[in-house]
Amino acid sequence: MSRFRYCLNASTIRTTPVLRQIQVTREAGYDAIELWHDHIDQHLQSGGTLRELRVALDDHGLVVPTTIYLAGWFQPAGPQHTQALDEVRRRLEQAAAVGAEFAIAGPPPGAADRELGAQHYAELLDLGATFGVKPAFEYLGFVDDINTIDDAIDIIVRSQHPQATVVLDPFHCHRGGGPMESINKLLPHQIAISHFNDCPAFPPAHLQQDSDRVLPGDGVVDLNAYCNLLTSVGYNRWLSLELFREDLWSQDPLHVAQLGLQKMKAVAEG
Repeated sequence: MSRFRYCLNASTIRTTPVLRQIQVTREAGYDAIELWHDHIDQHLQSGGTLRELRVALDDHGLVVPTTIYLAGWFQPAGPQHTQALDEVRRRLEQAAAVGAEFAIAGPPPGAADRELGAQHYAELLDLGATFGVKPAFEYLGFVDDINTIDDAIDIIVRSQHPQATVVLDPFHCHRGGGPMESINKLLPHQIAISHFNDCPAFPPAHLQQDSDRVLPGDGVVDLNAYCNLLTSVGYNRWLSLELFREDLWSQDPLHVAQLGLQKMKAVAEG
Protein backbone atom coordinates (compact mmCIF):
# COMPACT_ATOMS: atom_id res chain seq x y z
CA MET A 1 0.00 0.00 0.00
CA SER A 2 1.35 3.42 -0.94
CA ARG A 3 2.13 5.78 1.90
CA PHE A 4 1.18 8.83 -0.22
CA ARG A 5 -1.21 9.75 -3.01
CA TYR A 6 0.18 11.14 -6.23
CA CYS A 7 -0.69 14.38 -7.99
CA LEU A 8 0.58 16.20 -11.08
CA ASN A 9 1.22 19.91 -10.82
CA ALA A 10 0.27 21.33 -14.23
CA SER A 11 3.47 23.41 -14.30
CA THR A 12 5.27 20.19 -15.25
CA ILE A 13 3.42 20.11 -18.59
CA ARG A 14 2.50 23.79 -18.70
CA THR A 15 2.64 24.23 -22.50
CA THR A 16 -0.17 21.67 -22.84
CA PRO A 17 -3.75 23.08 -22.97
CA VAL A 18 -5.61 22.59 -19.73
CA LEU A 19 -8.17 20.09 -21.02
CA ARG A 20 -5.32 17.94 -22.31
CA GLN A 21 -3.49 18.41 -18.99
CA ILE A 22 -6.49 16.77 -17.32
CA GLN A 23 -6.53 13.87 -19.79
CA VAL A 24 -2.79 13.30 -19.47
CA THR A 25 -2.95 13.30 -15.68
CA ARG A 26 -5.45 10.45 -15.60
CA GLU A 27 -3.83 8.51 -18.46
CA ALA A 28 -0.48 8.66 -16.67
CA GLY A 29 -1.96 7.16 -13.51
CA TYR A 30 -2.31 10.12 -11.15
CA ASP A 31 -5.34 10.68 -8.92
CA ALA A 32 -5.14 14.48 -8.83
CA ILE A 33 -3.99 17.60 -10.64
CA GLU A 34 -3.01 21.04 -9.39
CA LEU A 35 -4.34 23.62 -11.84
CA TRP A 36 -2.85 27.05 -12.53
CA HIS A 37 -5.13 30.07 -12.83
CA ASP A 38 -3.12 31.30 -15.82
CA HIS A 39 -4.01 28.10 -17.67
CA ILE A 40 -7.66 28.39 -16.65
CA ASP A 41 -7.70 31.97 -17.92
CA GLN A 42 -6.23 30.86 -21.26
CA HIS A 43 -9.02 28.30 -21.56
CA LEU A 44 -11.67 30.93 -20.82
CA GLN A 45 -10.13 33.45 -23.22
CA SER A 46 -10.26 30.87 -26.01
CA GLY A 47 -14.01 30.43 -25.50
CA GLY A 48 -13.97 27.61 -22.96
CA THR A 49 -15.92 27.52 -19.71
CA LEU A 50 -15.28 26.59 -16.10
CA ARG A 51 -18.11 24.08 -16.43
CA GLU A 52 -16.15 22.26 -19.17
CA LEU A 53 -13.18 21.94 -16.85
CA ARG A 54 -15.27 20.62 -13.97
CA VAL A 55 -16.97 18.06 -16.22
CA ALA A 56 -13.60 16.93 -17.58
CA LEU A 57 -12.20 16.56 -14.06
CA ASP A 58 -15.24 14.59 -12.91
CA ASP A 59 -15.26 12.41 -16.03
CA HIS A 60 -11.61 11.52 -15.42
CA GLY A 61 -12.12 10.97 -11.69
CA LEU A 62 -9.53 13.56 -10.70
CA VAL A 63 -9.25 15.52 -7.46
CA VAL A 64 -8.02 19.13 -7.50
CA PRO A 65 -6.07 19.58 -4.24
CA THR A 66 -5.05 23.16 -5.08
CA THR A 67 -5.14 25.93 -7.63
CA ILE A 68 -2.11 28.19 -8.08
CA TYR A 69 -1.80 30.95 -7.06
CA LEU A 70 -2.92 33.99 -5.05
CA ALA A 71 -0.49 36.91 -5.13
CA GLY A 72 -0.32 40.52 -4.02
CA TRP A 73 -2.43 40.12 -0.88
CA PHE A 74 0.31 39.87 1.77
CA GLN A 75 1.95 43.25 2.01
CA PRO A 76 -0.06 46.21 0.74
CA ALA A 77 -2.65 48.12 2.73
CA GLY A 78 -5.35 50.55 1.71
CA PRO A 79 -6.53 50.79 -1.92
CA GLN A 80 -3.70 48.58 -3.20
CA HIS A 81 -4.77 45.80 -0.86
CA THR A 82 -8.40 46.20 -1.90
CA GLN A 83 -7.40 45.92 -5.55
CA ALA A 84 -5.33 42.79 -4.84
CA LEU A 85 -8.28 41.17 -3.09
CA ASP A 86 -10.48 41.74 -6.13
CA GLU A 87 -8.17 39.47 -8.12
CA VAL A 88 -7.98 37.02 -5.21
CA ARG A 89 -11.79 36.78 -5.20
CA ARG A 90 -11.82 36.09 -8.93
CA ARG A 91 -9.34 33.27 -8.50
CA LEU A 92 -11.12 31.83 -5.47
CA GLU A 93 -14.28 31.71 -7.53
CA GLN A 94 -12.40 29.73 -10.19
CA ALA A 95 -10.95 27.43 -7.53
CA ALA A 96 -14.41 26.71 -6.19
CA ALA A 97 -15.77 26.08 -9.69
CA VAL A 98 -13.18 23.35 -10.37
CA GLY A 99 -13.65 21.82 -6.92
CA ALA A 100 -10.33 22.76 -5.36
CA GLU A 101 -9.88 22.30 -1.62
CA PHE A 102 -7.03 24.84 -1.37
CA ALA A 103 -5.68 27.82 -3.29
CA ILE A 104 -1.97 28.48 -2.83
CA ALA A 105 -1.06 31.94 -1.53
CA GLY A 106 2.51 33.20 -1.87
CA PRO A 107 4.70 35.61 0.11
CA PRO A 108 6.08 38.97 -1.07
CA PRO A 109 9.40 38.98 -2.97
CA GLY A 110 11.21 41.36 -0.61
CA ALA A 111 11.22 42.18 3.10
CA ALA A 112 7.98 41.10 4.74
CA ASP A 113 5.86 42.87 7.33
CA ARG A 114 5.01 39.65 9.12
CA GLU A 115 2.39 41.05 11.46
CA LEU A 116 0.49 42.68 8.60
CA GLY A 117 0.92 39.64 6.37
CA ALA A 118 -0.31 37.25 9.06
CA GLN A 119 -3.32 39.48 9.67
CA HIS A 120 -4.02 39.52 5.94
CA TYR A 121 -3.59 35.76 5.77
CA ALA A 122 -6.26 35.30 8.44
CA GLU A 123 -8.53 37.60 6.43
CA LEU A 124 -7.72 35.60 3.31
CA LEU A 125 -8.80 32.40 5.04
CA ASP A 126 -12.08 34.01 6.07
CA LEU A 127 -12.61 35.20 2.51
CA GLY A 128 -11.82 31.75 1.16
CA ALA A 129 -14.42 30.23 3.46
CA THR A 130 -17.13 32.16 1.61
CA PHE A 131 -16.14 30.22 -1.52
CA GLY A 132 -15.49 26.90 0.23
CA VAL A 133 -11.76 27.13 -0.58
CA LYS A 134 -8.90 27.33 1.93
CA PRO A 135 -5.90 29.53 1.03
CA ALA A 136 -2.68 27.66 1.90
CA PHE A 137 0.49 29.60 2.66
CA GLU A 138 3.66 28.83 0.69
CA TYR A 139 7.25 29.78 1.52
CA LEU A 140 9.50 30.40 -1.51
CA GLY A 141 13.20 29.64 -1.31
CA PHE A 142 14.19 32.41 -3.74
CA VAL A 143 12.44 35.35 -2.04
CA ASP A 144 14.32 37.61 0.36
CA ASP A 145 12.44 36.88 3.56
CA ILE A 146 9.85 34.13 3.88
CA ASN A 147 11.90 31.34 2.34
CA THR A 148 11.89 28.45 4.84
CA ILE A 149 9.41 26.15 6.56
CA ASP A 150 10.07 27.99 9.82
CA ASP A 151 9.17 31.30 8.19
CA ALA A 152 5.90 29.82 6.94
CA ILE A 153 5.16 28.41 10.40
CA ASP A 154 5.75 31.86 11.85
CA ILE A 155 3.07 33.30 9.55
CA ILE A 156 0.45 30.65 10.27
CA VAL A 157 1.07 30.90 14.03
CA ARG A 158 0.82 34.69 13.94
CA SER A 159 -2.43 34.43 11.97
CA GLN A 160 -4.05 32.59 14.89
CA HIS A 161 -6.44 31.01 12.41
CA PRO A 162 -7.53 27.39 12.89
CA GLN A 163 -7.58 26.76 9.12
CA ALA A 164 -4.01 28.00 8.51
CA THR A 165 -1.85 25.59 6.50
CA VAL A 166 1.49 25.53 4.71
CA VAL A 167 2.67 24.15 1.37
CA LEU A 168 5.88 22.10 1.56
CA ASP A 169 8.45 21.71 -1.21
CA PRO A 170 11.93 20.08 -1.25
CA PHE A 171 13.18 22.62 -3.82
CA HIS A 172 12.25 25.56 -1.60
CA CYS A 173 13.93 23.89 1.39
CA HIS A 174 17.11 23.42 -0.65
CA ARG A 175 17.00 26.90 -2.19
CA GLY A 176 16.04 28.77 0.98
CA GLY A 177 18.54 26.94 3.17
CA GLY A 178 16.15 26.09 5.96
CA PRO A 179 16.11 22.58 7.46
CA MET A 180 13.51 20.20 6.14
CA GLU A 181 13.52 18.72 9.65
CA SER A 182 11.22 21.62 10.57
CA ILE A 183 8.46 19.43 9.13
CA ASN A 184 8.52 17.89 12.62
CA LYS A 185 7.01 21.13 13.95
CA LEU A 186 3.84 20.63 11.92
CA LEU A 187 0.71 18.60 12.52
CA PRO A 188 -0.62 16.71 9.50
CA HIS A 189 -3.69 18.94 9.17
CA GLN A 190 -1.37 21.96 8.90
CA ILE A 191 0.11 20.63 5.63
CA ALA A 192 -2.10 21.48 2.66
CA ILE A 193 0.07 19.64 0.14
CA SER A 194 3.67 18.71 -0.53
CA HIS A 195 5.12 19.56 -3.90
CA PHE A 196 7.79 17.12 -5.02
CA ASN A 197 10.97 17.53 -7.04
CA ASP A 198 14.75 17.32 -6.73
CA CYS A 199 17.63 19.77 -7.07
CA PRO A 200 20.93 19.53 -8.99
CA ALA A 201 24.38 19.90 -7.43
CA PHE A 202 25.07 22.86 -9.72
CA PRO A 203 24.42 25.77 -9.75
CA PRO A 204 24.88 26.32 -6.00
CA ALA A 205 21.64 26.12 -4.03
CA HIS A 206 21.48 29.87 -3.37
CA LEU A 207 21.54 30.58 -7.12
CA GLN A 208 18.96 28.04 -8.23
CA GLN A 209 15.65 29.05 -9.76
CA ASP A 210 12.47 27.17 -10.65
CA SER A 211 13.89 26.05 -13.99
CA ASP A 212 16.76 24.23 -12.22
CA ARG A 213 14.48 21.68 -10.57
CA VAL A 214 14.98 18.10 -11.70
CA LEU A 215 12.94 14.91 -11.52
CA PRO A 216 12.88 13.10 -8.17
CA GLY A 217 15.98 10.95 -7.73
CA ASP A 218 17.99 12.89 -10.33
CA GLY A 219 19.42 15.39 -7.87
CA VAL A 220 21.12 15.76 -4.51
CA VAL A 221 18.22 16.25 -2.08
CA ASP A 222 17.69 13.43 0.40
CA LEU A 223 14.10 12.82 -0.66
CA ASN A 224 13.91 9.57 1.29
CA ALA A 225 14.57 11.52 4.48
CA TYR A 226 12.04 14.15 3.38
CA CYS A 227 9.36 11.51 2.86
CA ASN A 228 10.19 9.87 6.18
CA LEU A 229 9.68 13.22 7.90
CA LEU A 230 6.25 13.55 6.29
CA THR A 231 5.36 10.05 7.44
CA SER A 232 6.66 10.69 10.95
CA VAL A 233 4.20 13.57 11.46
CA GLY A 234 1.32 11.55 10.04
CA TYR A 235 1.07 13.14 6.60
CA ASN A 236 -0.13 10.62 4.00
CA ARG A 237 -1.85 12.74 1.38
CA TRP A 238 -0.59 14.34 -1.84
CA LEU A 239 2.88 14.41 -3.28
CA SER A 240 2.62 16.63 -6.34
CA LEU A 241 5.26 16.65 -9.08
CA GLU A 242 6.16 20.30 -9.71
CA LEU A 243 8.80 21.10 -12.32
CA PHE A 244 9.42 24.09 -14.60
CA ARG A 245 11.70 22.68 -17.28
CA GLU A 246 11.63 23.75 -20.92
CA ASP A 247 13.25 20.47 -21.95
CA LEU A 248 10.28 18.62 -20.47
CA TRP A 249 7.73 21.04 -21.95
CA SER A 250 9.06 20.21 -25.42
CA GLN A 251 8.45 16.48 -24.95
CA ASP A 252 5.27 14.41 -25.15
CA PRO A 253 3.34 15.40 -22.00
CA LEU A 254 2.09 11.87 -21.37
CA HIS A 255 5.64 10.51 -21.41
CA VAL A 256 6.77 13.27 -19.02
CA ALA A 257 3.89 12.63 -16.64
CA GLN A 258 4.44 8.86 -16.66
CA LEU A 259 8.17 9.22 -16.08
CA GLY A 260 7.54 11.66 -13.24
CA LEU A 261 5.13 9.32 -11.50
CA GLN A 262 7.55 6.43 -11.86
CA LYS A 263 10.35 8.46 -10.35
CA MET A 264 8.20 9.81 -7.51
CA LYS A 265 7.10 6.35 -6.50
CA ALA A 266 10.64 4.97 -6.72
CA VAL A 267 11.79 7.56 -4.19
CA ALA A 268 8.76 7.77 -1.92
CA GLU A 269 7.91 4.08 -1.76
CA GLY A 270 11.44 2.68 -2.05
